[in-house]
Amino acid sequence: MKQPLQFFLNQIESLQSKGGPYFPEGIFPAYRQNELIGYQRPDTTIFFSAIICFTLKSIALNADAEQQKSIEKICNDAIKNYPDFQNKDGLKTYNFWKTRPSRHFPNGFIFHRFEHFRIPDDVDDTAFIYLTTQPSPAELIWLKEKLALHANGTKLNVRNTFEEYRELKAYSTWFGKNMYVEFDICVLSNLMYCILHYNLPLNQHDEDSLHYITSVIETDRYITAPFRCAHQYPRTPLIIYHVARLIAAFDPDALQPIKNKLIADAKSILLSSKNAMDKVIISTSLMRLGVRTERIAVENLSKSDFKGFYFFIAGLLTAYENPLLYKLAVSPLFHMHWICEAHCWTLLAEYETLWNNSIEEAC
Repeated sequence: MKQPLQFFLNQIESLQSKGGPYFPEGIFPAYRQNELIGYQRPDTTIFFSAIICFTLKSIALNADAEQQKSIEKICNDAIKNYPDFQNKDGLKTYNFWKTRPSRHFPNGFIFHRFEHFRIPDDVDDTAFIYLTTQPSPAELIWLKEKLALHANGTKLNVRNTFEEYRELKAYSTWFGKNMYVEFDICVLSNLMYCILHYNLPLNQHDEDSLHYITSVIETDRYITAPFRCAHQYPRTPLIIYHVARLIAAFDPDALQPIKNKLIADAKSILLSSKNAMDKVIISTSLMRLGVRTERIAVENLSKSDFKGFYFFIAGLLTAYENPLLYKLAVSPLFHMHWICEAHCWTLLAEYETLWNNSIEEAC
């Protein structure tokens, strides 16, 4: 068998679209589903392509020359699709779906017919696209100013969060003139990763965003109420993965108080976890934070091990600020899960790379 990293890269490359009715050339196929109602549709989103590129670029330095060429080609082919997801008016923000014209809930029968389900550009996709391209200094300054315009308290105020966070001037998940304000710990971790990566000047919005991340971990809310902390990533293993990645990369002073707690919680949750991919991302997180764990034989995992694992959701009732509807929003009946086989192979490639690095550091 080929070395695991090469095998994983081959799997990823084989899944990248060569062009078709659902997935343009270079896009990684993804599907939205709700197994409770027997729903599944191919989904033409840029999200998984962008996060796959981000993750592959992050491990490229530890790959050999041929693997680096493969990673470069995979990423270049995906990045060619970014313009189709850019803001409909040409601004430098990005959407989950194609924008000109809007292709929200693509390849379905119902949701795409309703304007209510058309979403504005979002912070998450925008951050990953900025992280996998070369934005100019002027574009980065513009983005920072744009983010402030949609932060909590600038025009609208967050309602669907815990009472103590409602005055925080943290960033919202969404751009969009009339879109409700939303706090998501994983989205904020990704955005702060982008801001710190480009060494942009910090302000109160950044400080309050980091405070939200810290408090959600300190109070155990990310364990007891993950949906309320992360509407798009409402599972504790996913929150651990995103926050640990931010801490490992930049070690912000504001997150120092939660570092040891996050490690202890991750160790405990790893022991009780039953899902193979959850074990992978929690172990990856611990390795990022300097903790060695028992090796997972990722080379023995297959597509069947990806079943039941989802990395991202949309809550169909999350947008409603009515308290009763928001209580119903936590129910899986109203959740769309997004799955992407290529991204699962990417997570295995990431794990393998970090494991090999930890072995080298220990020698």
